[in-house]
Parts: sequence; structure tokens; C-alpha cells
Amino acid sequence: MTQTNRDAPAASAYERAGVSIDAGHRAVSLMKDAVARTHTPAVLGGLGGFGGLFSASAFAGLADPVLVASTDGVGTKTKVAVRLGQPGGLGADIVNHCVNDILVQGARPLFFLDYVAMGRLDPEAVAAVVTGAAGACKALGVALLGGETAEMPGVYVDGELDIVGTIVGVVDRPALVDGSRIEAGDAVIALPSAGLHTNGFSLARLALDGLDWHEERADLDGQTLAALLPVPHRAYVAAHDALKDAGVDVRGMAHITGGGLIDNPPRVFPPGVGMTIDTASWTVPPLFRLIVREAQVERAEAFRALNMGVGFLFIVPAAEADAALSALRGAGEQPWVIGEMVAGEGVTLGGIDGAGAAGGTG
Repeated sequence: MTQTNRDAPAASAYERAGVSIDAGHRAVSLMKDAVARTHTPAVLGGLGGFGGLFSASAFAGLADPVLVASTDGVGTKTKVAVRLGQPGGLGADIVNHCVNDILVQGARPLFFLDYVAMGRLDPEAVAAVVTGAAGACKALGVALLGGETAEMPGVYVDGELDIVGTIVGVVDRPALVDGSRIEAGDAVIALPSAGLHTNGFSLARLALDGLDWHEERADLDGQTLAALLPVPHRAYVAAHDALKDAGVDVRGMAHITGGGLIDNPPRVFPPGVGMTIDTASWTVPPLFRLIVREAQVERAEAFRALNMGVGFLFIVPAAEADAALSALRGAGEQPWVIGEMVAGEGVTLGGIDGAGAAGGTG
């Protein structure tokens, strides 16, 4: 006769349906200290309320404060993180991505909210993501004000996860950067990406799925795909601060995300102004060359689907280009002049033919 433990609690109906309330509470417990460390005096109340509270005192000293907000996700980079068992980096990914999006308009980030969803909740994985987000927020002086952890069996595949973030920032209306002052002849200065950032992973997985991700490859300068693919998205706030402190007139900015160097820059162009990019002005990193080769991607598609090693653009008057480069180098960046603004529209790719352009930053 089979003996049963009569003291063991029976699973609740909700747990039998695939949702564990206790797992949700455990996830919150694991992350709460990291979240609390991001809170500034402007945050009113703690973790667990129905809504986050943020004091308008953060607007003190601004003549005409304008709120700037953005929501985004990390796309299928989640599948790379799951495959490698490294979900923590996704938290930094989504924070930095969202912060860069509002930086384009000159906004300072104030607070961030996250959404993490799974088919079956893994408290440790969720806590790793949120702790990573909290670390990125702390580094940027952003409050992680709240968020949502969702367990939805039947909607998400077990073992997979989805991540979305929302950032809210502020800019004084006189300091708003909207691209309207961009002129033909302005210089375009680029800063490198740290890798794929949070875009192009569907193409990357198509190209790289069958390779050994833990192999040290000569065509990756001895590195592995396992080391390169999860590298988190960079934030460019400090670079913008360096230009601002140096008195450089930043007329426009572009965050190079989905759409690459083809579709992102024109979002800030005024009518009648376009951009030419010299693709020989930098060395496309080996990871991008490998993806392009393995997926047999045409040059134009490569520059539209991937950032190709370029993470952010600053558009400044040509006369201030040297001052901008000097200020950025002083902030520890590796900037280079990637192109210029011209009469016309859209982005034109110049330089040598082929996505594996050889050149150098400087």
C-alpha cells in the first residue's frame, strides 16, 4: 500500500493551473534590496504599492519642464540569454536601451518601470533580470520605481521569458533637441556599440544557431559567441554630458537600434537634409562580419538590420567637430567622424563596398 504524507499541503487550484503566487512573492523578496538601492529622495513610498510615486521636486530649476517617455523590449535576445543561462544582462539591456531613446531628445532619465513575463515563473531568473536593471539604474541615477512580474502559462513557452521597460525623463523645453537646427555641412560623430545591443538577434540566431557558441574562434579574435552575444546594451548619457559640459552645440542625436544606420538617423532630420556615411571610417567588428557571412546578407540589409558596431550619433556644427571629439575622448569614449549632413534626404552609404569595411576609429 502506498503511504502518503497527510501533512503535505495540496496544491492550490491556481497552482494546478500553472500559476504560483508563492513564486511571485519569492521573486519580489530576492530583488527588493537591489530595487531599493536605486531610490532617491524623490521616490515616495516603497516597493509593492499599486503605483509608484515620484516627487515633482525633480523639476526644480527648470523653466519649462517637458516629460519624455519611451517603452521598448529586448526582442529575441531573450532566447540567447535563456540558451546561455544568463538572464541578468537583459535587465541592463532594457534600461540602457530606453535611456538612450529619450537621450536623443536631450532628456535626463528620472524613473524606470519593468515588465518580466514567463510561462512558468522562475524566481531566481526574474530576480536576476530585475537586479541587473537595478544595477543599470543605479549607475545612471535612475529610480527603479516599480514593475510587474507576470506568470502566464499557455501564453509563453516554459523556460522562455519576455522583458519590457518604460522610462520617463525630463528636459527643459529650451534645451529640447529635436533636430530642427540641423544643417547641411554639419558633422556626424559616432560612438561604438558594445555589440548587437538589443537588435538584430533574429538574424543573428538564423546565422549562428548551428555553430558552437563556446568555441574560441579565430574570426572573432579568439573570443566565443557565448561571450559576445549577451554583452549588454551601452548607455550614452555620460558622453552627452561631456559634450554639454564642453559647450558643444549638439543639434541632433540618433540611437542606432532596429533599422540600423539606414532608418534611425532620418527620424531627427529636418526637411531637405540628409546624411552621408563613410563606411570606411571604422572597422566593422568581427561578430557582425561573421553574421553577415553566415547569413549571406546583402550590404544594404546588413546596415539596416544591424548596428554594425555603431551605437549612437551626435550631429554638431562642422566647426565644433574637433572640440566634440576632444570632449568625448576625455570622457573615455572612442569617437570618430562617420559622415556629414548634406542637402537631400535619407542616409547614403559611401566608402568601400561590402559590410566588412576596413578602417579605423579616430
